[in-house]
Amino acid sequence: MAEEKTRADLTSSLDEGHRELLIGGGLSRRFTKLPLWLSHPSNIGAFYGLLVSTALILPYATTEEFWFPLWLLHASLLISATAFLGIISRLINALTGRMPLPINRKILYPIPFIGFTFLTLIHTELLVNNNITIFTAWCLLMAPGPIYIHLSWAPRWRLLCMIEDGKNPFKGVPIKEYLNEDKDDEIVIDDSELMAVVDSFQIEEE
Repeated sequence: MAEEKTRADLTSSLDEGHRELLIGGGLSRRFTKLPLWLSHPSNIGAFYGLLVSTALILPYATTEEFWFPLWLLHASLLISATAFLGIISRLINALTGRMPLPINRKILYPIPFIGFTFLTLIHTELLVNNNITIFTAWCLLMAPGPIYIHLSWAPRWRLLCMIEDGKNPFKGVPIKEYLNEDKDDEIVIDDSELMAVVDSFQIEEE
């Protein structure tokens, strides 16, 4: 309780611009409410990989004879890769101390759906199956989560850790409009199922 009070007190004492930078908008705002150990960039990366893997169940089940072992292998690799990229982003941000950067979610958000479409077309043999198309499909599926974590969440998580330790991460830092993502979150991030999964973590912790 003492730690939560310290975080709340320091957050409320920040300037409005710094507070918006720390909390973010949409999905980031929900992640900031989670415990720091649960919202670690590697865990958020693994969470993204799990969501993508879950979406792949249908195309695998309908196009592969022995689909479950193959899906399980690819899901494990995907979750491990996105979790590892989250750790790398955390280490890079710890070294650079970079602030969160704005993300154009109108561009980033549809990318996994394009990758999912590519992969479905490949499995249904409507698109040529070769190394280039497979690589492109998996890159499109994987990219949005790690990009979001690297540019936005890993820096924000570092700031939250400093707040948790009772430090002011913005001491001597002038207010600046770092983020324009709040409006994009409100406009684009309207996936009720995704929000429900994130909110369920908060309910379990309470």
